[in-house]
Amino acid sequence: MAKSDKTRVLVIYGGRSAEHEISLLSARFVVDSLDRGRFEPLLVAIDPDGRWRLQGEDDLPRCRDPREARMNPDGPGATLHPMPVTDDRPGLLHVDGAAPEPFDVAFPVLHGPMGEDGCMQGLFELASVPFVGSGVTGSAVGMDKLIQKQILETAEVPVVPYVGLLERRWNEERAEAIGDCEALGYPLFVKPANLGSSLGIGVAHQRADLEGVVAQALRFDTKLVVERGLSKAREIECSVLGNDDPQVSLPGEIVVDHADGFYSYEAKYIDAEGAKLCVPADLYHAEVGAIQLLALRAYRALDCAGMARVDLFVTADRAVFLNEINTIPGFTAISMYPQLWAASGLAPEQLVTRLVELAIERHHRRASLRTRR
Repeated sequence: MAKSDKTRVLVIYGGRSAEHEISLLSARFVVDSLDRGRFEPLLVAIDPDGRWRLQGEDDLPRCRDPREARMNPDGPGATLHPMPVTDDRPGLLHVDGAAPEPFDVAFPVLHGPMGEDGCMQGLFELASVPFVGSGVTGSAVGMDKLIQKQILETAEVPVVPYVGLLERRWNEERAEAIGDCEALGYPLFVKPANLGSSLGIGVAHQRADLEGVVAQALRFDTKLVVERGLSKAREIECSVLGNDDPQVSLPGEIVVDHADGFYSYEAKYIDAEGAKLCVPADLYHAEVGAIQLLALRAYRALDCAGMARVDLFVTADRAVFLNEINTIPGFTAISMYPQLWAASGLAPEQLVTRLVELAIERHHRRASLRTRR
């Protein structure tokens, strides 16, 4: 195809994780927010079996409910050229039965394992392609909640009291594992270490509940995080944007009104009345500053770049704990990351533009480093 003067953005979405459908909705928001005066989208969806399919804009889902979201399974197969391209466009996509598609920068909108955890980022690094978001290290530790918490503790970022639980130990040393969990005190939140969108999370209010919620979480991961439930804690989120000099949005609050009792997958995406997003959050001025500083400390400690959403808890006695960080946060129309930036004065089109610019800036800086003697 003829080269245009616009920056060609490969938006890659879908993926093999349980968050596949959420990724489809996030991609639609990103594509709709691209400044068409500057950017031209090139769309690839990864199906649940890992096959890459070229997509058209008409293939993007227009629904709100992720259960109705579908990609086009019949699009031409596509593969990323795995080595640096010497052309004036750094990325090259091979398409079955058609000419190759060059591009300038990749925008992965992939949630969960095999997309948000460093795998895709490593592929882009090998191909020497600029890409939006954190690199391999930041993505990997951002995805693994257990390792993430261990790093944050070292950086003296307060986290919710927790224990790590491996499937092997649960199967072979169950009595001791239950004792470690119960030492935290009920209620207990049990989470897969490597997943998002609240999938696989369960709450145990007593020992009789624990085996069931652990079994549910082990369907998604062999490594779990078990956390003490915080009484009457408020769920606060911040959006972070930037590379070496990151900025933090105003905080927002999630107020849950759902039968699950927490910000579950159903409360987020299925039940239209399951949760209310209060942007900005009703906090004291000093609390806002303290929360923003804590979000920055976590972002830097985990080697994040480009973007992240930082989730925190504020307890009834005003103590602040970091819950987790998400390096490819949701970009659906109801997601907090873009909403928080909109409330902070950065509209969706400006936000997406800045993310692409940050990707290119970071790539150019890294490309200037020596890799040989």
